[in-house]
Amino acid sequence: MLKQSTALCSLLVAGLCTSATAGVLPESQTTSSWYQDAQTKIAAKLARSQSTKAKNVILFVGDGMGVSTLTAARILEGQMGGNMGEEGYLSFETFPYSALVKTYNVDAQTPDSAGTMTAMMSGAKTDVGVIGVDEDIVRGDCSTVAGNEMITALELAELKGLSTGIISTARITHATPAATYAKSADRNWEDVSDMPEAAVNGGCTDIASQLVNFENLMEQRFAGADVDGIEVAFGGGRRHFLPKDAAYNSADAVSSVEGDRTDGRDLTAEWLAAYPNGAYVMDQTGFDAIDTENVERVLGLFNESHMQYEADRDNDVAGEPSLSEMTATAIDVLDNNDNGFFLMVESGRIDHGHHAGSAYNALTDTIEFAKAVQAAVDATNAEDTLILVTADHSHVFTIAGYPKRGNPILGKVVGVGSDTPAQAADGMPYTTLGYTNGRGFRDLGDETNADATYGLDNANGRQDLTNVDTTTSGYHQEAVIPLSSETHAGEDITLHAMGPGAHLAQGTIEQNIVFHLIENALDLVAE
Repeated sequence: MLKQSTALCSLLVAGLCTSATAGVLPESQTTSSWYQDAQTKIAAKLARSQSTKAKNVILFVGDGMGVSTLTAARILEGQMGGNMGEEGYLSFETFPYSALVKTYNVDAQTPDSAGTMTAMMSGAKTDVGVIGVDEDIVRGDCSTVAGNEMITALELAELKGLSTGIISTARITHATPAATYAKSADRNWEDVSDMPEAAVNGGCTDIASQLVNFENLMEQRFAGADVDGIEVAFGGGRRHFLPKDAAYNSADAVSSVEGDRTDGRDLTAEWLAAYPNGAYVMDQTGFDAIDTENVERVLGLFNESHMQYEADRDNDVAGEPSLSEMTATAIDVLDNNDNGFFLMVESGRIDHGHHAGSAYNALTDTIEFAKAVQAAVDATNAEDTLILVTADHSHVFTIAGYPKRGNPILGKVVGVGSDTPAQAADGMPYTTLGYTNGRGFRDLGDETNADATYGLDNANGRQDLTNVDTTTSGYHQEAVIPLSSETHAGEDITLHAMGPGAHLAQGTIEQNIVFHLIENALDLVAE
């Protein structure tokens, strides 16, 4: 009987049912929309072709976007569209290939973004808190950098003559974007004021300066190299490029003195002097004016620190573009190079929403991230562009209880067959979403900036949510263990792939394999 069932399953999967097997399954089963949808998906898998070489590669990184974040964001996106939610997919979840990715750092079971992104960019795992260097580094010790630098996929793309770009909704000097271009013994050395005197005197260079001087530094490191530098850099972090002098404040400065640099350098002016045919922009108006067909390169620094959460973007002083807008514009600039391009796009504020204990902000930024991926799909050709979508790590973010199908994902648990919230053993209702640790409960109404929690005392443990609307933008989920901010988690995250070489994204892989997928598709390392 088992052999017959196995043979029947094989025939069904292959779409080769004979008259002897066609009537085995009841019509109510085979006419089910679930059954027919599955058969369609299997047929599509069987019809796939597998090319290996790409002209372009785009790497999307949802910072902190673990599996529970994907699930909850998918449901929220569906419910925002008037559907039950569970049946939907984020744009990249329909990609034909996927894998699970192990995220640990060499010295840490639960990782940080510096070590994880360095692994993805350089092909080898390294320690927590260091950028672009191998595991022989000593964090915070400038003298250990020399000789331990690694070469990134972006740098190899430059050496091959491709155009390159980096986008982040975090500071452009933050760990994830920095790992594409910088070498640093400490992820926190974003500008010279962040560095200890010993590091400055020891010859180490801050991350912002490495970005602005990327071309010169590359040509110094590689004898005979002639690269043209990064064509697109969009993100936040303007404070790390400006002197600590109010005279240099930008129009949308929120601090009395916007800049942090203590060396008197204005790196935005240095960049413009090095690239007189480039465009420096700092708000929505400047962004909208970019001539993508003719501009040589663009530096966009849209905020003093991190860019706004997507839900809070309308409150920006001078206006700033969305992640999907930045992605589409970057591609329009980069594809002017007939040789191809490499682009890294990070949604950095998914991570920050979770750290603040705000599922609302983490999930709405994830939804915008999915829109950015779709913008890239729409703007490129699947036959010549490999698109990889992944995360660097997850968070201690849970989906729990037994809510019925279609129950608001941000709401309280309402069980199957019920219309009222379920009660825990303490007699109080509880939410589907929660955090193991962090700052705890907030009821901030229509607040759209998750970071508002940091001005308040912790409120950990159980709260009476009976009269609280947990679906509002200002609600922060309960958290058990009191910490100054919620933490990363250590489980595997996902990798989704489409385009040439995508079929190599299969199984459970080490995180540094991501680099090798990029390198293989673009032939970045000469044999």
